[in-house]
Amino acid sequence: MNRSRSPITVLDPSGLSRRKFLVIGGGSLAAVLTGCGGGQGAPGSSEEEGVGGFSGGEYEGAALTLAYWNGFTGGDGPAMQALVKDFQAEHELISIKNNTVDWPTFYQQLPAATQAGKGPDVGVMHLDQLPTNAVSNVIVPVDDLAESLGLAEDQFAPAVWEASAYEDERYGIPLDVHTIAMYYNQDHFDEAGITEPPTDAASFDEAVQKLQDAGFDQPFWMPNLWPGLPIFLSLLYQFGGLPYGEDGSEATFGEEPGVQALSWMREQIDKGYSPENVNADADYVAFKGGKTSIHWNGIWQINDLQTTDINWALAPLPTIGTEPAAWGASHQFFLTSQAAEEQDRADAAKTFIGWMSEQSAKWTEAGMIPALNSAREDEVFTSSPQAALKEQIDNLRFLPSAPGLGGVTPETIEVAINQVNLGREEPEAALTKAQEDAQELLEKARAQYGL
Repeated sequence: MNRSRSPITVLDPSGLSRRKFLVIGGGSLAAVLTGCGGGQGAPGSSEEEGVGGFSGGEYEGAALTLAYWNGFTGGDGPAMQALVKDFQAEHELISIKNNTVDWPTFYQQLPAATQAGKGPDVGVMHLDQLPTNAVSNVIVPVDDLAESLGLAEDQFAPAVWEASAYEDERYGIPLDVHTIAMYYNQDHFDEAGITEPPTDAASFDEAVQKLQDAGFDQPFWMPNLWPGLPIFLSLLYQFGGLPYGEDGSEATFGEEPGVQALSWMREQIDKGYSPENVNADADYVAFKGGKTSIHWNGIWQINDLQTTDINWALAPLPTIGTEPAAWGASHQFFLTSQAAEEQDRADAAKTFIGWMSEQSAKWTEAGMIPALNSAREDEVFTSSPQAALKEQIDNLRFLPSAPGLGGVTPETIEVAINQVNLGREEPEAALTKAQEDAQELLEKARAQYGL
């Protein structure tokens, strides 16, 4: 399955299409398993020519061109293109051939292209895709790069550094963290007499009722498709649950916290805060058009909203459950096994990754949150809309680092969300069935990868 707007495809080049990403990032489980040559194990850094021994100094090898792949087709694209241009201006021996495709196509093509020697040397992928590509020999460890740059866990947003390692080896260098947040229409809030954005379940319900009293009949639309998934996962974490076990071998999203999360989502429809049958991105289009007052979505919508005349603001998600939490993901730089076959190519690719990491404050302009702590102290970030989420960064939760997991979620959790928000099933029944299906898929994935 080509993973797109969860599950329908939207080709709008604006911030709308940025959603293609992002929890799942790639193809279905079947596509991943058949296309990656799984089960062979990840290469060790000591066994691959060109992988280890990076000094971190200035690149002095032969002049070459690096193939760089990424999926930044939305509002984040210009920011990445500007960074690539700046890199090339400073590194005359390294040219960058930038190949930008939508994320579903990216994940579908990457394994076979790399194995055929026609893929990228360096690229960016989502955090949850690192393990699958590691065990499939598509990407190689970059521990020497991290060591040469002096990168360590305490320099990054909580949890993201640890999450980008698999089997005690580092396969990704974090570029950013991204999450969902609460957008709200400041003019609507002013008219309803709401002076502060809601912070918990009670104040959220009170705010929505005030908005209704002010004439905004359906102020908070609840989607049956995207971005229902990151909303559900955030609520699941808030109610104390986990979608999967720590090693990714067990599905747990159908337990009581998951039922509480999905029940709350459906209640927004039952209470009349949201209309029925809100399709993917219809809630965003309504907010962007000034028709709704509150909208939960990813920070990848920031750049698109800044092109409008809407008087909007951004705030952390309210704590609907018992503890503050929000779904999080991350874009990670990687080095392919293709590049590792040649020392100069590997060193040039690592030079590129290292430079990008050091310049990541500029990535704020893509509407993202730099993963590097020092970058979030830069004025570029502190003056950005997403700086309002500074406290939420400490409460981000990431999916476990497990091969094959990326194809499970869209076939199970998203199906349950869709059925419940369409009023076709009750939350407990839908999640129970989805969890059973997820468990079967997880077991197939583990068997495929020899785990």
